Amino acid sequence: MVRNPFHLVEFSPWPLTGSLGALFLTIGSAAWFHNYSSTPMFFGIMLVLLTMIQWWRDIIREGTYQGFHTHQVAKGLRWGMILFIASEVCFFFAFFWAFFHSSLAPSPELGSCWPPAGIEPLNPFSVPLLNTAVLLASGVTVTWAHHSLMEGNWTSSIQGLFVTVLLGAYFTFLQAGEYWEAPFTIADGAYGSTFFVATGFHGLHVLIGSTFLLICLVRLYLHQFSTGHHFGFEAAAWYWHFVDVVWLFLYISIYWWGS
Repeated sequence: MVRNPFHLVEFSPWPLTGSLGALFLTIGSAAWFHNYSSTPMFFGIMLVLLTMIQWWRDIIREGTYQGFHTHQVAKGLRWGMILFIASEVCFFFAFFWAFFHSSLAPSPELGSCWPPAGIEPLNPFSVPLLNTAVLLASGVTVTWAHHSLMEGNWTSSIQGLFVTVLLGAYFTFLQAGEYWEAPFTIADGAYGSTFFVATGFHGLHVLIGSTFLLICLVRLYLHQFSTGHHFGFEAAAWYWHFVDVVWLFLYISIYWWGS
């Protein structure tokens, strides 16, 4: 038998269940938006979540216990994560395009000014500035955790990653409070829609990144990472730094300049 450095994945049901979950989630969300039953949407959410748990469990087993993540496989995983983050950059670029399209040349319907007439923007030097400090601090702590892991300092890495997860949760708490007290809604024209869609999707990415880091924290506690074999942690750190950078652009453009 000829051996190669690649991992040939076994037949898996998870791509099929994930596709079905995405289908039910999309159709169910559209139905819920039009005041129909929300059951298909929740079914889709549950199916997607179960698929994520099972699929990622299999990947963790392949890399940690079965030794399938060779140097060549890890290289492919790195390129996959790089391309995924590049696609996320394009995703947020669309929101910034929509924002600057409306703000640089406001139409008469917006009062020919930005923020539009009747809109009271949020103070960029209150909660948004605090959130900026929280995310920047989390970027420092996740880097601290990563370098501690590479140096073999397990305790310090655990501490840094734990603080990062706490800061991510605190950011989400602050943003939820900001949304609750905002003097405008997503239905308030171009300003409301661009603000809530851009910051809302960023908030979703913070939730995803926090979950990613929490799983890495559990794996780190279980000694599933070593100094030379911890790409799962690296991928989470890359994703978190991307979330940090996007927030800086959001804060400077939407919160500060846009106000």
